[in-house]
Amino acid sequence: MASLVLTLIGPDRPGLVEMIAQTIADHGGNWLESRMSRLAGQFAGILRAEVPEDRAPDLEAALRELADRGLRVVVEQSQAGTATDARRALSLELVGTDRPGIIREISQALAARGVNVDELHTECSTAPMSGEALFKATARLHAPPDLTDQELGEELEKISADMMVHIELTREERLTG
Repeated sequence: MASLVLTLIGPDRPGLVEMIAQTIADHGGNWLESRMSRLAGQFAGILRAEVPEDRAPDLEAALRELADRGLRVVVEQSQAGTATDARRALSLELVGTDRPGIIREISQALAARGVNVDELHTECSTAPMSGEALFKATARLHAPPDLTDQELGEELEKISADMMVHIELTREERLTG
């Protein structure tokens, strides 16, 4: 089976998910996992599908043809299930008054220590009492084995104090690939 990773974007309207699902099914593919959302009137998403190796080129062509119907699709073949070194899974939660640069500061600190961001979800909302813009982020991370929780926690505490946001880091199960 060929593993395909798709990114998609287009003006939001009913039937987009069905259109993608039908195209994948028409080529003998299987929809495995996805993240999709409506952002500023646009439908945006990522998904992973598997298709028989010999049908992958036809599916890729059919997905690209969806641009004629208003949906841009980028298709990349991936090596699903490739083994990686043992890494610790961590969760990060951040809450604070919104301001430019929050994600930049956090991502720079994580990248400098070899921490991979697996998933990142962010949103802005209105704080209930003050009415200020409140920024929230949750992330799933994978830390290298030689980085201790204490080292990473201390670095994030410095950023938290400088930016006046609350950051909580918790450990998840141990992953091996």
